[in-house]
Amino acid sequence: MADEKAVLSIRGKNIEFPVHEGTEGDVAIDISKLYPDHRLMTFDPSLASTAICKSTVTYIDGEKGILRYRGIPIEQFVTDKPSFIEVAYLLLTGALPTLDEREYFRRQLTENELLPEPMRLYFNNVPTTAPPMALLSAAVNNLACFHPEFLELDNDDDFMEISARLISKIRTIAAYIYRRTHCLPFMYPNPNLRYAANFLHMMFSLPYSHYEVAPEIEDALNLVLILHADHEQNCSAATVRVVASSRANLFASCAAGICALWGSLHGGANVEVMRMLAQIHEGGLSPEECIRMAKDKTNPFRLYGFGHRIYKNYDPRAKILHAACERVFAILKNQNDPLLNIARKLEELALSDSYFVERKLYPNVDFYSGLLLRAMGIPTNMFTVMFAMGRLPGWIAQWKEQHDSGGRIIRPRQVYEGNTLSDYVPMGQR
Repeated sequence: MADEKAVLSIRGKNIEFPVHEGTEGDVAIDISKLYPDHRLMTFDPSLASTAICKSTVTYIDGEKGILRYRGIPIEQFVTDKPSFIEVAYLLLTGALPTLDEREYFRRQLTENELLPEPMRLYFNNVPTTAPPMALLSAAVNNLACFHPEFLELDNDDDFMEISARLISKIRTIAAYIYRRTHCLPFMYPNPNLRYAANFLHMMFSLPYSHYEVAPEIEDALNLVLILHADHEQNCSAATVRVVASSRANLFASCAAGICALWGSLHGGANVEVMRMLAQIHEGGLSPEECIRMAKDKTNPFRLYGFGHRIYKNYDPRAKILHAACERVFAILKNQNDPLLNIARKLEELALSDSYFVERKLYPNVDFYSGLLLRAMGIPTNMFTVMFAMGRLPGWIAQWKEQHDSGGRIIRPRQVYEGNTLSDYVPMGQR
C-alpha cells in the first residue's frame, strides 16, 4: 500500500494524499499537508476518526473485543499469571523480561520505593479532606524537584531508571494519600513483599499489626493493575502525548495524564457505577425496574457501566474482572454482597434484552472493577488513584514513543465561528 493514494475532490480540484496501513490492517489517510498546502481542514470533534500518532504499544479491535499489549492478548495475562512489573517492563521496552532482567527491574523498584523525606512530610500539611487525585498529580509533579537529573532523558538506561522510580514511588504515594485522608500513621514499604502485596501492606497495616494479604486478594489487585496498564489513545494517554510533544519532562507529562484521568467520563467511571449500585440498593429498586428506566429516554435514570466508546462487543477486561470478582467474593466471610448481586442481575437482564444487545451495550471494565476494589477494602475516593497506579506504565511507554518520534508539537486546528472583523468601541460610545 506504500504507493496507494487517496484522492479528495473539492471545488473542482483533485488532491492526492498518501495512505498508511498498520500491521493489523488499519488504514489511515495522511492529511498532514491538507492545511499547509491547501488551506483545508477536517472537522472531527473529539478526534474520534483521527490518528494522532503511530504506535507499537497497544492494539484494540473494538468490534471483536480484542485488547493486546505489544501483540499479547490480555487473556494470556490471566492464564499465565505474570506479575504487574513484568507487564510494565513489556510495555516500556516492547519485550517480556528474561529472569535476570525481571530481577534487576524488581530490585530497581525495591530500591526506589521510599519517598524523599521532605516529600513524605509534605503529606502532614495537606488537609485530610483533600481530593486524592489532586494530591497524586501534585506529588508526581513534585518528584521532578528531587530528580532534576532525569528532566532530560538522553539514553535508555536513564529512561528505565526513572521509569522504575516512578512506578515504585506512585505506589508509595497512593498508600500515603489513603493514610493521610483517613488520619492514619504512615507505613513504610516492606522490601520483602511483591508489588501488589506491598501496596496493601502500606494501605492497611498498623504499627502494631501487619496486614496479612490473602493470595486471592493479591492476585486480584495484580490483575486489576495489569488490565488498566494501557488502553491505546484514550483521553489521559493522549494528554500525556500532547504534553510530551512540547518536550515536557516525564514527571509533568504523567501529572497531566493524572489530571485527565480525574474526570468522571474517564477514570471516575467506576465510581459512578458504585454510586448507582448503592442508590439502587438503598432505594429498594429492583434490577428489572432499573432496566426499564434505562430504556426510557424521558427518565433521568442512567445505567452506568454498560457500553464503551471503543468496544462494540463485550469489553474483554470486563469478562476477566467478572471472573476475578467471583473468586474474591468466594473467599470473603460476607459472600452475599447486595451490590454484587444487583450487578449480576443487571448484567443478566441486559444481555438478554434486545434493546441492549442491538445497541451493543455490554458491561465494560468499570462495571466490575469498583466491586473488586471495594471487596479489597479500598474506598471509593481511591478508585481513580488505583486506576492511575495501573495506567502509569502505559503513560510512560506512550511518552517515550512521542519523545523519540521527534515530531512537531501537537497543535490541532479549529473551525472559527465567531465575529468577523469588528472595531473596538470606546467606553463612552457603548
